Formats: sequence, C-alpha cells, structure tokens
Amino acid sequence: KKTNSKSTSFADLVWKPRVLIEMKKAGERLHLHQRQAFDYWLHLVPNRPRYVVLCNFNEFWIYDFDKQFDQPVDVVTLNELPGRYDPLSFLFPENKEPVFGNDREMVSRDAAAKVAELFHALVGRKIPRLDAQRFVLQLVVTMFAEDIDLLPANTVTHIVRDCLKHGQNAYDLFGGLFSQMNTKKPATAGRYKQVPYFNGGLFEQITPIELRPEELLLISNEENEGAADKNWKMVNPVIFGTIFQQSMDKGQRHAYGAHFTSEADIIRIVTPTIVRPFESKIAAAKTLKELIQLRSEIGSFRVLDPACGSGNFLFVAFRELSRLETILLSKIEHEFSAKAFEQTSKIACTISAKQFYGIEQDAFGVELAKVTLMLARKLACDEAQETLRRDQNVLDLAAAETLPLDNLDGNFTCGDALFADWPPVDTIIGNPPFQSKNKMQEEFGAEYLHRLREKHPDVPGRADYCVYWFRLTHDHLKPGQRAGLVGTNTIRQNYSREGGLDYIVSSGGTITEAVSSMPWSGEANVHVSIVNWIKGEDSGEKRLYLQVGNDPTAGWTFEDRPSISSALSFGFDVTKAIALRANALSKACHQGQTHGHEGFLLTPDEAKMMIAADAKNKEVIFPFLIANDLIGGRRSLPSRFVIDFGEKDLLEAKAYKTPFARVEKLVLPDRKEAAREEAERNKPVLKRNPEANVNQHHANFLAQWWRLSYRRKKLMALLATVPRYIACGRVTKRPIFDFVSRDIHPNDAVMVFPLADDYSFGVLQSTMHWNWFTERCSTLTERYRYTSNTVFDSFPWPQSPTKAEVIAIAKAARQLRSERTRLRDMHDYSLRDLYRDIDGPGDHPLDAAQDALDQAVRKAYGMRVNADPLRFLFELNLSLGQLEAAKSPITGPGLPKAFQGLQDVFSKDAVCLPK
Repeated sequence: KKTNSKSTSFADLVWKPRVLIEMKKAGERLHLHQRQAFDYWLHLVPNRPRYVVLCNFNEFWIYDFDKQFDQPVDVVTLNELPGRYDPLSFLFPENKEPVFGNDREMVSRDAAAKVAELFHALVGRKIPRLDAQRFVLQLVVTMFAEDIDLLPANTVTHIVRDCLKHGQNAYDLFGGLFSQMNTKKPATAGRYKQVPYFNGGLFEQITPIELRPEELLLISNEENEGAADKNWKMVNPVIFGTIFQQSMDKGQRHAYGAHFTSEADIIRIVTPTIVRPFESKIAAAKTLKELIQLRSEIGSFRVLDPACGSGNFLFVAFRELSRLETILLSKIEHEFSAKAFEQTSKIACTISAKQFYGIEQDAFGVELAKVTLMLARKLACDEAQETLRRDQNVLDLAAAETLPLDNLDGNFTCGDALFADWPPVDTIIGNPPFQSKNKMQEEFGAEYLHRLREKHPDVPGRADYCVYWFRLTHDHLKPGQRAGLVGTNTIRQNYSREGGLDYIVSSGGTITEAVSSMPWSGEANVHVSIVNWIKGEDSGEKRLYLQVGNDPTAGWTFEDRPSISSALSFGFDVTKAIALRANALSKACHQGQTHGHEGFLLTPDEAKMMIAADAKNKEVIFPFLIANDLIGGRRSLPSRFVIDFGEKDLLEAKAYKTPFARVEKLVLPDRKEAAREEAERNKPVLKRNPEANVNQHHANFLAQWWRLSYRRKKLMALLATVPRYIACGRVTKRPIFDFVSRDIHPNDAVMVFPLADDYSFGVLQSTMHWNWFTERCSTLTERYRYTSNTVFDSFPWPQSPTKAEVIAIAKAARQLRSERTRLRDMHDYSLRDLYRDIDGPGDHPLDAAQDALDQAVRKAYGMRVNADPLRFLFELNLSLGQLEAAKSPITGPGLPKAFQGLQDVFSKDAVCLPK
C-alpha cells in the first residue's frame, strides 16, 4: 500500500506470493537495478512474493531478499537454462522448493557454527578465553584468505591433514603460519614460502594452541564438513560476525542489548544516509572535474558506528561506497573519452578500511569488527573488477593492493560510547543497544546509572537507553552531515521522544526517511523505529514507513510528505499538545493496584476457604481484575483474588490471622532480601557521593511489608464513592472499555476511570478518543500503552454539550454495550474475540453501534462532518491551554456539573461477581 506518493513505476510481473519479475533490455547491467527491484518487493503486501528475478534476456538473477540482500541466491544464463532450471523451480505449477548455488546465509551459518563449536571446545578444556578468541579469529581470516586468493589454496586443510595423518603438531604448524602472516620479510623456502605479510594488528600476538584430534576434525575432515571445508568466498561477513558472536555470554548480550541486525534493515539506514546523497551528486555531475572530485570525496568519506558490534553496518557501508565508486567510474567511461578515463582511473577501488570507525563495549566484538573490515577491501575490489568487466564498454582497471590488511587498532575503541570520545567523521550509523528505562538499573546497576545521568543530565531519566545515542549522534554531527540509527519504537513517544527526536528536530535536524514501527528482525522481542536525518535543511519530500502488525509480508505502508514529525506519525502531529490542569487535577484516571508479590494473590478456591474459615477475612480479601480477565474472559470475571490490608497498621493486619500468616510466610522473606540487595547496590553510589539520590523502593516496601507495593490509596478512596467504574487494559492493541463493580479491585494492568455515568463511557469509547490515544500513547511491542500524563491529561473533552447531546451520547453508549453483550452471548465470545476484526476490512456487527456513538460524540464537540479529529482535538487542546493560562475555567473530564443529577445518563450494568 502506498499513499501520497507521486511514483508511477511498476514491476513488470507480480505473481503473489511466488515471484516478482523485472525485465531489462538485452545486455543491461542487472546489478544496477537490484535496489529498484528491492523497493518494488518491499511494498508488495500483503502476500509479498518470496522471490525476485531480474532478467536481461541473457541472465536470470534470482533473489530471496528475506534471506540475502547483497547478492542473488543464484544466476542462471540463457544457455544454461535447458539443463539448469532447478533454481527457477518455484515457477512450476507444483511450486517446488528450489536449490540455489549461492545461498550465502546457509553457508555463513554452517561456517559460524563450526568455528563457534571449536571455540567452545577450547574454552571447555580451560584454554584462556582471550587466547581461544584470538586463535579462532586468526583462523577465520586464514580460511577467508585462502578462498579469496590471498593465501595458497588448502593451506588450512593441509595443516589439519598433516597433523591427523602424519603426526605433525598443530601448535607448531598453525603457530608458524600465523607468525609468517605477521612477518614482513617473506619466507625464502619451506612450508610458508608463498605466505604474504598480512598485518601487525590481528596477528601481532601469536599464542599457539595444541589442538586435539576432535578439534582438528572441526576444522577439516574427510566428509568435508569442517569449517575450512566450507567455501569461505560464499560466507557473508555481514551476518557471519554476529552469528559467531552468539558464543558470547547470553547474560552479557542481554545486558548490553546486543542484537542481530538483518542486512535488509541495515540497508534502510545506509541507503538514505550514504547512498542516495552520493547518487544524486553523481547524477548531477556534468564535468570530468566534478566526477574526479566526487571520487576523492567518496574515497575519504568517514563513517562511525558508535555501537558497532561485529561491524555489520560498517561492512555494508564499505561495500556501498565501493559500489558508488564503480557507478562513478562507469559514468566517466561512458560520458568522456577513453583517454580521459585512462588518465583519471587507475585502480578499481580506492575505498580504505581506514575510513571506518567503531566503538563497542565487548572486546571480542571489537576484534570481530576489525576482521570484518580487514576483509572488506579485498571483497569490494573483487566485486568492483567483476562489475566493470561485465560492462563491456569499461576498460579493465588494476586491482588495488589488498595486502597487507589495514591495521585498524586506531579505528576501533573498546569502551562505552556514552563516556568515550567520538572521532571526527562524515556520517554516523548503527543500532544502539536496546534497553528499556525500566530494566536499566537491573541490568547495569545503580552506580552506572548515576554516572550516566551525571554525564548526560539533559536526557530525561525515564527515557530509554538508546535515546542517549540519538542525542550524542546529533551533537557530534557538523551542519550538513547525516545520520541513521535504529531505536526501540519508544523513541517516538513521551520522555524518550522528548530526550531524542524532539531534541534533534528542535536543534536544526530534519528527519529525511524513517520507519515509524516494525517488529525487529533479530532475536529481541521488540518493535523498533528507524530514523535517518540531516543536521540542517533538506529539500524534497520525506518518506515515512509503517509495518502493520507482526507479519512483514502483511502490512507495509508508506507516505511521501513534506516533513516527518518527531512522533514519526502518519496522523496529524499532536506531539505539541499540552497537559490541561482540569484533566490532571480531575482524579479521573488512575493505574490499578500493584500487588508486588505473588504471596498476596489467591485462587478463588483459596479465597473461599479463608473466608469460610473466618467471615471477618472478607474485609481484606477481594476479587482482583487483570486486563486479560476484562478483555479475554468470556464474562470478564476476575480469575484471582488479592489480600489487601488497605491502610491498616501491622497490629490491625495481624488480626486477620490466616491472610496475615500467608503474607508473613511468603512475602516478608523476599522483601527482606530485596531490601538487602538494594542496599548493596547503593553502597558504591553513596561511597562516591553520600548525597546521591538512590533508590529506596525495596526499603520502603519492607517498612510496610504486609501491604501491597502500590495500593493506590487515593484511587481506592474514590472507588468507594461510586457504584461502578470504567476500566480498560493498560496495554492493548485496541482500547476496549467496560464498567466494573467497585467491589472488584483493579490490578495495575488495568486503567481505571472512577466515573459511573454513560456519557463519560461514551466519550472514552469513541473513535475520537481512540485516535488521540494512539497518537499520544507509548507502546509495548505493537501494543498501545495508555498513559495518564500523555493521553488523558491532554485529551480535551466536549466544552459545552447540551442536555440533549449528553443524553444522546449516554444512550448510544448503552446501546453499544448492549449490542456487545448480545453478540458475546450469541457467539460465546470474549471482548477480545469480538473486537479482533473490527479494524479490518468488511462490515463488522459492531460498526453501526460504534458509528452512532461517534456521531453523537462529534456533535457534542461541535465538529464538522469532514473535520480531521486529530487536528480538531489538537486545536481545542491548545485553545483550552490558553484559557487556563488566562485563569479561565474549562470543562474537564466526566459528566459536566450541570448534568450531575440527570438520571438518564446512569445505568447499572457492570462486571460483577455472581451473588
């Protein structure tokens, strides 16, 4: 789906869900059209084709972009087709699973698995971890080198064979090989005579290791299943490093927020941030002098990834800069004389690994990144020469010297980017660590968090971890420079947005292309946003993407628009809406009770037994409603009970013997231990600064251990004054409101509105409130999170509804609930079942009732029929804010005071326990 786009280009053939075919004229250079085909494929949803074929009447280039972006999974020539059609077998009526000759992901995973198995075997027999890491990295470079013609073929396999069959020693042979690779003076004779000098970085320290037979077999064996038996020319460095890095401690990876980034997602940053700006410059260049200057600019363009992991982003950036240089050389050859080409173009690739910089906390990741970039030069040069050779009009160019490999020790920093100095560069790209604000102290510790906030006091304390990278990146850019980062999708919401994207936009930044939200392609169960921006102005339309739901094939949409707001929103920008005092002071929106320990919870049978044993216990045992009960249960009834001693002191609570004994046995020991651990975490912080404001949550919980962690005293007092309250799930795909009896206590997974009238229910359940909610809320994965400070406090209620309009809303609200009840009874549905398809295509049985409610609410607002609800509500919000600033009263949430005694707006239906 595409909206507001002026593009009229189409693929030549689309056969969903099998294949997209793009035909080019005979002899056309197909590599130049790969990105166009990728863009076509990306937006062919739902049921996006699995495969893409580029054809120039001589070659068929076959792509599987879900697995491999960089290269086709196979290439079949027209002459080969009669005898080699298996790679195209997905075109057959039976849709056979094809077998490809260039499935680099499969080879990369196999190779990484074997190397990781060797690494674990070494560590398992007490080889020092750093020595084992260094050895396997040196081995990886060696296996790559022999398959990309930097070392004699079968160098590694011959060493393994001689050790296994001829009694030679791996300690000596591998140690000797690595030492020669670090020696500038070539060997004049012997086994390593043809081994060139590689560099003084990776091979500067040689720690030979004696390998056991089973470890040698992991490297090479007669079944050709060892690491060295793989074709390392087919191993994709973009994913190899990350796959191998899975050997890193899982707990450490979780704390760092280190996650795999697919190549297609890296391209979403590298393309708008690096490739397109240079493509535009190349296309606009008219003179040979301009093109020569551009080549020099490409050859000196510096790239930083301040959370580089194993170097995936930097490798893709290297490769794409090299391809830009190839496009530029081709333009020189086609538009100027052969003599001019010869005079200005000596070698095929001038890009150097020295142009790329990285910062990474994990020392192993730093070394992997160096290895990835060391190999990039040779791989890029080979690709450039092959590409130019395919273009028959372009003269052969000399290959760049690829040995010795660049020593990148000065380009990579092992450390925390939030405290390290960043090098001067031309662009910044990457995938900063994912860590929510709620888990930061648990993962990093109190001392680190205090140092972080002291170092960066302008970032809101409740912002997510990745926000620090966005802010630092923008501060590090010079005017006119670009950046592109991946972040959790909370960067467009609330405190995280304020600390990051709001800061960028208000400090001269322009978002040029972004993905509002998409499920992450890696192992982390999060939804992310991808943001590309420039420090300065940028002409032309900006593109905003959104992936609907969790299935990448099911719901991509994008818009081309004059600007993209910091909320990365497709709707009217309401990020600048303000909190209204009338709402904030109304006490009409609360989070439910946080019990804080499972010891407070009872099953219905346990509650029944306690009350049967002593009827007095009913005073402290209550049904406890969670969001899944409200939305997912057939009758929305609570599935558990809670022991709530309310505001009773220790002695008063002790009078309820059985409930108190349970809490004392289950809760008290854990609260003691949690308080002790909290005190230990605080010690180093207080040692550095005795005045530091440290967390005392668990100490406070221990002081009142028999009470719920957060009982919500004010909320419970309000609920005692109304017969029923309005509730919805705090985290939900769609807010579904219902009335609940005050006898049922709400859990913290429920948002509570102590309003008993049908008018208030109608406004909250209206589509206007739903639209405001989705634009102003935060999210958890793809689900929306209702927040009182950003959603409710800023939501403007109708200001002067008439009695007839109030009654009309109340009547429509009752009718909606009545219809919901009828449909639930008819189909034995939960509310979740009933609403699951309401936003999809086709008529829904609730549509008429919801439309009637919406019309009544719009009329009470005085909205025109065709008015944009978000724009209307935003303008109303600002005007009400101005009235409050002038000390003028406004109408806040709930039933207006003039209608408090109106009986027509009070019904009695509610979720309640059977009598």
